Amino acid sequence: MKRIKFCISLLLLVGTIASCGGGKATASSSGSGQAAVPAFNADSAYEYTRRQLEFGYRIPNTPAHKATAAYLQGELARHGAEVTPQAARVTAYDGTGLDIVNIIGSFAPEKKKRVLLMAHWDSRPYADNDPDPANHRKPIPGADDGAASVAVLLEIARQIGNDSPSVGVDIIFFDAEDYGAPYFAASATDPDLSWCLGSQYWSRNPHNPGYRADFGILLDMVSGRGSVFYKEQFSRMYAPAVVDKIWNEAANIGYASYFVSQTGCAVTDDHYFVNEYAGIPCVDIIAYTDESCFPPYWHTLGDDMDNIDRNTMKAVGETVLSVIYKE
Repeated sequence: MKRIKFCISLLLLVGTIASCGGGKATASSSGSGQAAVPAFNADSAYEYTRRQLEFGYRIPNTPAHKATAAYLQGELARHGAEVTPQAARVTAYDGTGLDIVNIIGSFAPEKKKRVLLMAHWDSRPYADNDPDPANHRKPIPGADDGAASVAVLLEIARQIGNDSPSVGVDIIFFDAEDYGAPYFAASATDPDLSWCLGSQYWSRNPHNPGYRADFGILLDMVSGRGSVFYKEQFSRMYAPAVVDKIWNEAANIGYASYFVSQTGCAVTDDHYFVNEYAGIPCVDIIAYTDESCFPPYWHTLGDDMDNIDRNTMKAVGETVLSVIYKE
């Protein structure tokens, strides 16, 4: 992530484009066939975050990256998912070859009605937004920006393993999301396309040919203390019905103060490429601030466990679980 695209004209187009992009999404269903919504354990999600940081910086082509990948695959399998590691060789902005792996965990793969949940599991190699320029070429811990979103989905996977919803669920941990060109790069072939390399690859080469999901939810920076979530602009453009589904459900279960019913920024994130290339209507739940769109610790050395808040994780985790189990 995360080049911000301030598309001034985008909001003017949402009303027109939404009639096309939103048609693929379905409204929440109700009925006696629904499974009860399980409780989200924020302590478990917190520990999943901490455990990932213990491996070190999750940067492609490093031992910590390989060790974390093995751990994530093992946890998904332990919770009953059918795990598919999608290895690929991609090229970074500076020509570096990156060995990446998108990690897919599928629950009830035989079910046709499916929901796709996503997060990125890598961490950024550059703290290029740090207040101290001396830190700009150092890697970030990536607690909120990556690890916590994965942690929320691992806890959701644990709940699904204990009590399945009526729909099939696929969880994808995308790699190389945060290897985008830094401001100090001498050159880059295409700065906008240097982000989200794992989701770009999967969107053009899904793990199952012809893969479809009714809709997708991307989590990114969902655990910060005091974080709130506005309606991201690309989400509104491609998947307005899904945005409404999520924000309405958050309000229904008491989290309207977290899920603010206002429009936020337009962010080049993994959901953009899943929408654009795979044609699956996807929404990005991502922290928003008025000052810069992102939290102050974004892409800094300060993105550590001190910022992780269990209450924020719980608000997001319970909302996503409620959406899934009410399908």
